[in-house]
Amino acid sequence: MKYITHWTIAFVTLFVLTFIGLKEPQVKEILRLKTFDLLLQSETKELSQDIGIITIDEKAIEKYGQWPWPRSVLADIILKARLDGAQVIVVPILFSEPDRMGYDEDLADVLPYHIVISQVGTNQTNKNGVPRGVAKVNDPLPFLFEWGGMLGPIEKFHNASGVGVSNTVPEVDGVVRRIPLLMKIGEDIYPAMAIEVIRVAVGAPSYQVKSGEAGVQAMRVPGFPTIKTDANARIWLRWNKEYETISAADMDFTKFAGKTVIIGMSAEGLGGIIATPIGERYAYELTASTLDTVLQGEQIIRTDIMPLIEMAVAVVLSILMILVVRFFPYLFIITLLIGTYGASWVAVSLLFENKLMLVDMSWAMLTLSIVVFHSVFTRFILEFRLKQQIKKQFEHYLAPAMVKRLQKNPELLKLGGETRELTFLFCDIRGFTPISEKYQSDPQGLTVVINKFLTPMTDIIMKNGGTIDKYMGDCIMAFWNAPIDIPNHRTLAVKSAVEMVHKLKDLNNSEGFGPGNKLNIGIGINSGKAVVGNMGSKQRFDYSVLGDAVNLASRLEGVSKNYDATIIIGYDTYKNIKEKYNFKKLDQVKVKGKSNLVSIYTI
Repeated sequence: MKYITHWTIAFVTLFVLTFIGLKEPQVKEILRLKTFDLLLQSETKELSQDIGIITIDEKAIEKYGQWPWPRSVLADIILKARLDGAQVIVVPILFSEPDRMGYDEDLADVLPYHIVISQVGTNQTNKNGVPRGVAKVNDPLPFLFEWGGMLGPIEKFHNASGVGVSNTVPEVDGVVRRIPLLMKIGEDIYPAMAIEVIRVAVGAPSYQVKSGEAGVQAMRVPGFPTIKTDANARIWLRWNKEYETISAADMDFTKFAGKTVIIGMSAEGLGGIIATPIGERYAYELTASTLDTVLQGEQIIRTDIMPLIEMAVAVVLSILMILVVRFFPYLFIITLLIGTYGASWVAVSLLFENKLMLVDMSWAMLTLSIVVFHSVFTRFILEFRLKQQIKKQFEHYLAPAMVKRLQKNPELLKLGGETRELTFLFCDIRGFTPISEKYQSDPQGLTVVINKFLTPMTDIIMKNGGTIDKYMGDCIMAFWNAPIDIPNHRTLAVKSAVEMVHKLKDLNNSEGFGPGNKLNIGIGINSGKAVVGNMGSKQRFDYSVLGDAVNLASRLEGVSKNYDATIIIGYDTYKNIKEKYNFKKLDQVKVKGKSNLVSIYTI
């Protein structure tokens, strides 16, 4: 029953956690994303060779005045960057209103020269954005992120080489890890800023997008390698680049020759702050990271099948650990569990480092931890109950050390009837009736005498590994080699008998034993096969023995009074340990219940 209980609780726990995991709860998603953050943070940072940053910082504000600047100032900065060799200039600033100072023409004049500006999806129904033509393989629209409207630049700026969407789509915890490359409003598709930059750089007129029943599969800018995306046209951002930055106040951008240049705002109170896996970053840095991720051509992989594989790993590991918990020590379990944590993280890290695969083992490890906890807790409770049962059943029969040994190793105990080779000892007080008559008027005094006799005799038996079967008035019945295996059980039984004889002499000579209570005993010892286990009724049972060898030991104790010997030993005990003691053969006798003569010995 205890095994069934253990398996049942463990597997029910595993089933419930697996069911929850397949439902993709928010907590699982958050754990997964936090794991990915650690992987993304582990990438080695390098200086980007493709992208530079011009910042509108405090130095620029001091030079050109309070923001917003006249758009002629921006036009000058853009023109200077182009003259210094910038390939494409990205201005992630929304120009949805005319310039208060009337310098829109100045900016409009430079926009056709590889300049990409911004537009923003909104929850409103306005639609003054600038869509881009897309060649479709199947219909991607049902899978794209959608906004109610698009807030684009003023019409005068529609002449810009490119107009890209600056929207982000944070995860459930508010952190931006993935960027949609394509978005929709109604039936129109709008490109993200980074994709629009690439289109402008290669001179392509539009995009190509491929989708299937499960969602978007990939997109392509003609003249640029195919970009694989998730079902919603998103890519995972890498944060393995740092960017050389020059203040807009410097007006010397020759270092950015041949590069894509992003003009971003970092002055206090101007730059938008976005939560990323590597901490808070300015909005323009997100544009840079998106563009660099695409340009590197080594995209982070996270396929739709991975969650199922991860759940399968969780199930397999949990089943293995359930087996481990059942059969191995606690220290081994803890060591193996910690080792599994470490191995899983190493495997996940190597897959990301070498293959750029995002593998999530957080839910698997959480499932494993909960299953192991439940399994260990169940095992502990079962073991505790078993120990209490063992203590209750054997504390009156065995020495405390033997009971603790049984509690520590319950597998040594085979409850229920089993046949095994045992040695039996019966010890009885001779001439007890006259002693009892002396205490007719003082039954309590007789009890004191008996207890003074039984206590030290019991201590000797238990000390030598014997099990007290029962007390029958003044008689002690004990046996060896059950419930714990004791290979030298015959020797220990005889040893106990010898010590009991010596102890009785000490008792008879002690002052506190009682005047005139000189006791004599008879001891019978025999070995042989017998049935040992819990015996009795459903209402009451004891751990006891049954068998012919038991009866013979009792008979030997009975015949001891016919010989000048305190200890009588049967042939089976004698023949196995005859070299251990100086035995003396007494006789061959006929005992009750035996048809053949029985050889008896003493020491």
